[in-house]
Amino acid sequence: MDVCEDPTFPGATDPGGPCYDAGTDTTTCGDAGPDAGEDCADAGADAETETAMAPGFDRGLSRACPGQCVPRAPLGWSEPALLWIGAHDQAPDCPASAPSVGYEGHADFTAAPHACPACLCDPPDASCELPTAWRAHASFPCDVPGAAETSFAAPDGWDGACTSTNAVPAEQLCDGALCAQSLEIPAPRVLPGTCAPRVVEAPEGPEEPGTSGGFATLARACTGTVVASCGDPGTVCIPAPPAGDGAPPEGFLTCIHHEGEQDCTETYPDRHVFYAGADDTRSCAPCGCAEPGGASCSILASAFSDGACSQFVVGVVLSSEAPICSGIVAGTALGSKSASVVSLDPGSCAPTGGEPTGGVALRGAATFCCRPEAVPEQAPT
Repeated sequence: MDVCEDPTFPGATDPGGPCYDAGTDTTTCGDAGPDAGEDCADAGADAETETAMAPGFDRGLSRACPGQCVPRAPLGWSEPALLWIGAHDQAPDCPASAPSVGYEGHADFTAAPHACPACLCDPPDASCELPTAWRAHASFPCDVPGAAETSFAAPDGWDGACTSTNAVPAEQLCDGALCAQSLEIPAPRVLPGTCAPRVVEAPEGPEEPGTSGGFATLARACTGTVVASCGDPGTVCIPAPPAGDGAPPEGFLTCIHHEGEQDCTETYPDRHVFYAGADDTRSCAPCGCAEPGGASCSILASAFSDGACSQFVVGVVLSSEAPICSGIVAGTALGSKSASVVSLDPGSCAPTGGEPTGGVALRGAATFCCRPEAVPEQAPT
């Protein structure tokens, strides 16, 4: 009798496949007649046993798993794949058993140094405003209650040049008293202006080794198609890692995958989280300046009896901190005046801004849960 072998089922028989001679002792039960029943029954049982024990036979399957039989992934997780973890420059190609790159991600992120420059403020563009509301008093000191006051004011916008505006004649009376017995000059006023911010760049030095930042670790998941199954319905047949590989970063792990950060299961307990990339939004707050403060100025103010600032009556130096009252000879004429700035301290502005803003956020998290062994055992073939 000729027995035919189906090459898709190693050890199985197929009447339509290639045939070989089964030997002279083989009984052809179809022609044996009624007395051959027991022999044929025995022959059928022996043939079934032989077929079941044939290499690679798996009842109901196309062929036995040529890779590894591992527990199926929970609902929502990817089917198991081969995962390599290590440095970017050491990444191997996917093995021949799982040639397709199904995922690439990263871990162990280090942010590059980020420093903000210092902010400073230039001095404010302050100016010293000359006082204009000069007054003669019919008393000394100036603040005697009830004493008459007479205006000796300068014109608005006065620049300090000699002016005879609002002259007070000699011996002029006010309520029966000489009008000019003392002269009150208000304090000058500082017009503070504004400060201009200035950025002081930090000097650039040589970069320290290992400070460039970025991901130090690459994860590469490799997949392949295996047209086979395992006898246990709770397992699935997947490609086996290359023989001889060890634990990461040198070799491959058998892992399942889920988007986002997830907890692992008992069958795949080794947890790894990787990321698609990082968004670096770090920056520096713009430099600015607070309101100016601490400014002061002083002026030389002079009064004259004539209208051309030549016959000196009194001269005082006064600051922006307080007005002054100067006594004069009673009844002296106040014919003209002049003033000039002696000193100006513009003060300063406190700098604002320059603080670090933003941050680094890892994006595209993915969790891989792996079998505890570095290299699962190969399935028998």
